[in-house]
Amino acid sequence: MGFKRLLAAFGVGGPSIDTVLSTPHTYPGAVLEGTVELTGGEVEAHIDEIAVALATSVEFEAEEGEETSAAEFARVLLTGPFDLPAGEHRSIPFRYPVPWQAPLTDAGGGPLPNARLGLRTEIVIDRAPDKGDLDPVHVYPLPSQDRILEAFARLGFPLKHTDVEAGRLVGTRQEFPLFQEIEFGAAEHYAHEISEVEVSFVADPQGMDVIVEFDKRGGLFTPDQDLYGRFHIDHADADRADWTAQVQAWVEEALSRHRGLFGGFGAAHHGHDEDHEEGGGMLGGAAGVALGVAGGLAAGYVAAEAVDEIGDFFEGEEEAESEEEEEE
Repeated sequence: MGFKRLLAAFGVGGPSIDTVLSTPHTYPGAVLEGTVELTGGEVEAHIDEIAVALATSVEFEAEEGEETSAAEFARVLLTGPFDLPAGEHRSIPFRYPVPWQAPLTDAGGGPLPNARLGLRTEIVIDRAPDKGDLDPVHVYPLPSQDRILEAFARLGFPLKHTDVEAGRLVGTRQEFPLFQEIEFGAAEHYAHEISEVEVSFVADPQGMDVIVEFDKRGGLFTPDQDLYGRFHIDHADADRADWTAQVQAWVEEALSRHRGLFGGFGAAHHGHDEDHEEGGGMLGGAAGVALGVAGGLAAGYVAAEAVDEIGDFFEGEEEAESEEEEEE
């Protein structure tokens, strides 16, 4: 799929660019293959570089509350400088490594709610950057991630929402200053104790940390509070455990401890990491989450109007898919 586009910064008669993916369907740690089709305009142009990056909408804390902006991450340079003669066509093949920590867009046989991701092409001509294609990308879970999500569903936790947050999950080997939260409503059996559960994955080639946040309901004399837990699993163990029983054990232990998760840290610890014991299964300290755009987290975020561009683009995709289904 590709969308040929004249580079707006250069007006009528400028170069055009079209990025075509072999397939938009992938998973963390895999490779997206495609080509950038570049056609010269009416005059020769000096190309400084061509790059691709994943783009998504990200929520972050601002002075007036929570806001949404667009973020590009995992940028990969495809070419260095070269001259593009007038009217010349060049096809530039590429292999884009999908980050292990890329947000998921699909799971359980369908799209995750509000999960949208695209591959954006950027070309820099005479030091002036211009955004090219934004092609939708579908990222499916690894088997280890799929087992965890399936276990929550089997236990009766209904999938509600997903979002990508700006910030860092303390104590994890997080690659980018953003992370995905997959939100479940409370299973009926636990509805009197918790309102929702949010799950985040921080994966690498060997395994992943799973961050679980419980929004625990308060009582007559106790306020609502967020409880955090972190545990590590290996990808190789995806088919070696009863994950439904394991996830149920995590939930039961979390709710059975008066002071909270994993050794008595009931509330989130912001901005620092507690000492913990490495290994599979439960860990010794609450994970803690530090949110916000301080400390350089704003770097890499594009202009606010890009949010509308991403939203309009994907809405256009959905309308096109609906029209195709009606024709069939």
